[in-house]
Formats: sequence, structure tokens, C-alpha cells
Amino acid sequence: MNQSQELFDRAKKIIPGGVNSPVRAFRSVGGTPFFTKQAKGARLTTADDNELIDYVCTWGPAIHGHDHPLVREAIASALTRGTSFGTPGPDEVEMAEILVKIVPSVEKVRMCNSGTEATMSTIRLARGFTGKSKIIKFAGCYHGHVDSLLVKAGSGALTFGNPDSAGIPESFAKETIVLPYNNLSAVENAFMQSEEGIAAIIVEPYPANCGLILPDDGYLEGLRKICDHNQALLIFDEVMTGFRLALGGVQEKTGVTPDLTAMGKIIGGGLPVGAFGGKGEVMDFLAPLGPVYQAGTLSGNPLAMAAGIASLKLLQESMPYDRLENLGKQLALGVQEIAHENSIPIQVPQVGSMYGIFFNENPVRNFEDALISDAEHFKKLFQHCLSNGVYLPPSPFETNFISTAHLDKDISMTLDTFKNAFANF
Repeated sequence: MNQSQELFDRAKKIIPGGVNSPVRAFRSVGGTPFFTKQAKGARLTTADDNELIDYVCTWGPAIHGHDHPLVREAIASALTRGTSFGTPGPDEVEMAEILVKIVPSVEKVRMCNSGTEATMSTIRLARGFTGKSKIIKFAGCYHGHVDSLLVKAGSGALTFGNPDSAGIPESFAKETIVLPYNNLSAVENAFMQSEEGIAAIIVEPYPANCGLILPDDGYLEGLRKICDHNQALLIFDEVMTGFRLALGGVQEKTGVTPDLTAMGKIIGGGLPVGAFGGKGEVMDFLAPLGPVYQAGTLSGNPLAMAAGIASLKLLQESMPYDRLENLGKQLALGVQEIAHENSIPIQVPQVGSMYGIFFNENPVRNFEDALISDAEHFKKLFQHCLSNGVYLPPSPFETNFISTAHLDKDISMTLDTFKNAFANF
């Protein structure tokens, strides 16, 4: 028995499903998940000493690759000063100053411990600031396992959400209106039909939790205008896209500025972290200044702050975005070309260092389009790649990431692997 199988068997006895996050269980792609014993640069080494080119990048944070020496040194230095203070620390202030400087929407910011906590807090703050209770989200956008946001769409263009998980009361889900992405008319209708008023729209500006979906021209600008017209807040969930597609995220790239932004992943340098920020007048509604309560024992943890500061400074100094865009295009165009040579319908949406793979004849504009993609084709591709040294996200509804540690030869090896996979479809 290999080491990963043995570890998984042990884990299943004491951890629900044998994993601490569901997608790691490989249920969508079949087989037994591998266990990683080391990660360095653009590669993972499994418990069985197999080396894999990594396109998961810890689900986004590893923009510099794994175990970058500058990030590691920052953590080691912070470790000599203690692991947690329970008081404010100097690095919290430096991190806040960096975020305020580089994220267009952020005038004030508060640190927390995860992307889920960040989105949860923006929703509570939006409700407290506006005095309204309803929230609009979009089908396929995932904002963490927050009760009122972990909902799926019902039937019809305007629908209150249905719980997407056991343990969520229907009354919680009814505070959320679920709409199709890339459909401004549905948003306008929701505002017209809502009698109680809508506090905010929360959106992944580039949805990246159902594969990668790109906004239509003018869509994000349209959301901004609708919110302004209806005195509602616009919340960008940039936990994935922040600092990855541009230093200031999608809002820098598009020029559309939200009222609140949820952040995470890259700003922790690989350690657990979250943050949310926005207009000063909105952020001042938080306790201790205002009536909206939010707190966290480990918020602004000194190790996470040190790692995040090092990660962000490295981005500021190196500005790798043009190179990452070129690598992303090289990979996406290469995959499409190989698929077409083998008469395999495919869509490979790509922006910067992010790309998705849909086995679909038509462009994917929303969650419904994503659902009709061929999941069996993706399963075959995943298993072939994994067996040949390339690790893709273990689900057809996830986004691939490229890091600065990926080299041209990694892209070439990956395309060769895709070519062999598609030849056997």
C-alpha cells in the first residue's frame, strides 16, 4: 500500500471524509487523494515521493510559488518575537498601510482570519450601515461557508435562495436573493421587486469557484450604477483575485470601485488570513466606533502579518503581472489548440495567472453554462495529468493558478501532458 492510501485510511477513521476541506477528497474526479509532504517552487512532492507541477497553488495564495525564501525568512524572524500577542502589533499597522495604499476601494481595513470571515463581516457591516436586510449574490459565486451566502438558486429570474447545506435554516437563506451572473436585467428587476430594500450586492468580480467566468463588457460597471441608484453597497469578494490579477485586484484592472472589499489568501503569504476594507464612513460603523460587532482572537496574527507583508512587498518590487499574463495566455491558447486538433469542444477562459477548463461547445457566461460542461472529460483529463506529473484542481468547477515560480518548461511539459491526454479521449 502506498503512503497516501495509508494516510487516507487512517484519516477517514478520525476526520470526516478523511479531509479537512471537502474538495480535497477527490469525489468529483475519483480515486484516492494524495498527501503532500513538501512543497517548493512550482512543485509538490507527495508522501510517495512523486513530484507534481502544481496548478492549485494552495487554491491561490502561492503567487510566488511554495516556500519562497523571503517569505520564509519573514516568518522565521517573526517567530523569534512570539506567535500571538493578544494586543495590537506593529505589523498590523504596516499591513493596513500597504492595503490602503494599493487597493483602490480601501480607506480603512480590518484584519481577520479567513476569506469566509471577511465576506461574513462585509455582509454584516453592509446590513448595519444601510439598515436593510436583503443581499444579492450570484449563482456559482462562492463566498465561504457563511449561512446566508451558502445558498443555491431556486426557479425563476428572481428567487430567494434555498439552503445549499444541511444546518442552514430556510429563514437565513430567505435573506439572500440568488441571480444569474452576467444578467443586469435580473439585478434591476430584483431591486424593483424588493419591498424591504436590498443592503448590498456581493460578487466575485471574476467568478472563480465554478471554473473561471469572465464578466461581459460593462457588467461590473452596471452593478456599480445599480447600487448607486438604489443606495445599496457593492461588495467585491477579491479573496482569489486580489493582488493576483493586478496589484490592486480586479478593481484596479477594471476601474470599477466597490464600497467594500473582502480579501485573503495572498495577504497571508500562505498562512491563515483574511481582511475586509472600504470607505471610511462605512468601516467606522464597526465596533468599537460603531454598532456593528466584529472580533477575532488571532486577527492580525504576527506570523501571518509578517508573511503577508513580505509577499506584498515582493509583488510591489517585482511587478510580475505581465509575465504571468504571458504564461497564462501561452497555456490557455495551447490547450485550446490541442483540443481543437482532436475535435474536443473546449473553453479555456483566462485572465492573468488564472484559467479555467470547460469541456463545452459554447463560452461559459454563468453557472448554468458551467453545469452543462462535460464533467467526465474533465475527470479523464485530471487522472491522466495526475498520473503524469501535473496536478490540476480536483474538480471541474475550480480555477487553475500559475505562480511566478512556474517556468516556460513547466508550461511546455504541461501542454505535452494535455496533448497525450486528449489523444486518448
